[in-house]
Amino acid sequence: MRASLRAKIIEVCDKKIAVKGDNVGVSFYAFFANKNDDPELLMEAATWWIQTHKLDHFVKAKIIKNMVQQGR
Repeated sequence: MRASLRAKIIEVCDKKIAVKGDNVGVSFYAFFANKNDDPELLMEAATWWIQTHKLDHFVKAKIIKNMVQQGR
């Protein structure tokens, strides 16, 4: 996963956790605007989320942040 996507995921997870607490869930769509302006990046996130890690649609933000920080 490219560094810019990793940074965006961590940033979004930090914001969501700060606002809603440790139990807040996210989907990979949380890292993108409501318009599909970068389909390649969206597919990169979807592949990491769905194919590589077989995650559910919503996962706790703290888990996703931890996975990204560990380079998984």
